Amino acid sequence: MIHQLLRFEPILKPKIWGGEKLKTLLNKKSEGNNIGESWEISDVKTDISIVSNGALKGSNLNDLIKEFKEALLGEKVYEVFHDKFPLLIKFIDAKKKLSLQVHPNDILAQKRHNSLGKTEMWYIVNAEKKAKIIIGFSEETDKKSFLKTIESRNELELLNVDFVKKGDTFLVPSGRIHAIGKGVLLAEIQETSDVTYRISDWNRRDVTGVKRDLHVNLALDAIDYSAKSNYKAEYLKKKNRPSNIVDCKYFTTNFLHLTKNYNVNHEDKDSFVIYMCVEGTVVFEYKNQQEKIALGETILIPACIKSIAILTDNAKILEVYIK
Repeated sequence: MIHQLLRFEPILKPKIWGGEKLKTLLNKKSEGNNIGESWEISDVKTDISIVSNGALKGSNLNDLIKEFKEALLGEKVYEVFHDKFPLLIKFIDAKKKLSLQVHPNDILAQKRHNSLGKTEMWYIVNAEKKAKIIIGFSEETDKKSFLKTIESRNELELLNVDFVKKGDTFLVPSGRIHAIGKGVLLAEIQETSDVTYRISDWNRRDVTGVKRDLHVNLALDAIDYSAKSNYKAEYLKKKNRPSNIVDCKYFTTNFLHLTKNYNVNHEDKDSFVIYMCVEGTVVFEYKNQQEKIALGETILIPACIKSIAILTDNAKILEVYIK
């Protein structure tokens, strides 16, 4: 059994579109500039998270899964994913807009890359005035029509653009075209996959003056060309009780605005539980352990730990698990 609340060293990723907010607002420690992503919990082969606290400090996540199995992941989760952690947890800072992109579904990703696909969700932690995202199409279209807009560099013609503010949330299923706009800081929850098809990079060049690779042909077969009237994931914001944001086969995410201490019982879950702090400060208490996390920090509760106390007088956190 594993009886430790787990925190991990952030894995920081410089990006040509990255900024300084991961350092200045979320207190990530880095000597580098243009930090675009902080991978909070990762089992991606080249970037496996390392425990930063307690008796297991220095252990990597994959080794812990191999040792503790369903005690860490949950019985049903372990049956499906075995020795792989199924989610990748990030904070993303877009000082400049990201590329227009899409992620393949599980079937296509397995066939082409021997990988999971990527369904993800976003919670907007901070947004500058008039910050926006691209998500989905404004009207139903097809491969041929969309390809014409790409070739004529009129990509935005068929795309849906949403202005965003703090607290907005979006589900981005595999196949849904998207791009994070400049001035957006967000929390991202996704399948463990690093497969991205870049459709347009806005004619941008990297630091060496070279344009980044595009994957238009791969993307065209991965895109869902349908349209929605509203792409936001609407949710309630009642205090001191969980409000569901997303409930899909890949993960469930709840929002908690806590203004007082809160006791949690996870007997109804056969899964690990992740908490991401998106405002304020909280202390997680389990037996003789206390772990404090602030804005931009993340903690993993093993599946075998069913009862914890969350101590705070004002904080907002995301609760993530697999049903």
